[in-house]
Amino acid sequence: MEKEPINEAIDQKAGTTTVLGDFHTILSEGEVWKFGGFPLQDGTFWKYKEPDAVVIVRNGILYVRAPLSRKHDHVQILDNAKHMYFSAQPVEIPEAGEVSFELNIRARSQNTAPNNLYDGYVSLNLLDFTTGAALDFFVGNDTYATVYGVLPFPGVEVPATDKTRYFCIFKESQQFEAREFNNYRITYNRGKDEVIFYLNGQEIRREQRVPVKFNKFTVALGIMTEIDLTPAGSVSVHGQTVIGEWSPITITVKE
Repeated sequence: MEKEPINEAIDQKAGTTTVLGDFHTILSEGEVWKFGGFPLQDGTFWKYKEPDAVVIVRNGILYVRAPLSRKHDHVQILDNAKHMYFSAQPVEIPEAGEVSFELNIRARSQNTAPNNLYDGYVSLNLLDFTTGAALDFFVGNDTYATVYGVLPFPGVEVPATDKTRYFCIFKESQQFEAREFNNYRITYNRGKDEVIFYLNGQEIRREQRVPVKFNKFTVALGIMTEIDLTPAGSVSVHGQTVIGEWSPITITVKE
């Protein structure tokens, strides 16, 4: 396989493999990675950055230990992600063939509610800001989930449809090596409108007849919660600490 470094817009071709990592550059924002977030209507930018996060890069692995403190009382998407990195450049999706994103993740947490994944977890997110679509793995202390949806990201225009415009479908499982590294892979075939999720090399979920065509993925690595806002605002932070570890992401295109 041909290997190409990633340092600008990534136009994948069939038969190529690229590796998105270079975590040693994590402090040089915009070189390979940047903090995730969204511009707000008042002209400010909501950055997914925990002020007391400890970030370590060692043996090619990105480690983040984040005591959770950030919250947003009015916009769910802004409340969910607490500390998140976006790839500086999106990955272009090939018209033909399939593209796969594969990495190893370990998640551990303190003071999160037992058997409640959404109280604090580690994520891989593939985000298409041209359509609002997202494909994700969420990994917690004792549970993981595959996620597939179209979301109202701030500033992203999602086309009107006679079908459900916004949706998010989670499938949870506890069949994995909890608190250890596991291998996660998401494969998307634009021509077939098909998404497949793999855990440790085994297919665990297949979505067919995907209603949108994904165009490009921003790769995101995050520490998140997913607790519904209440009439009084956010209730997602109560003293949790989440530790996430990510390997570089291997991106492969096949015919």
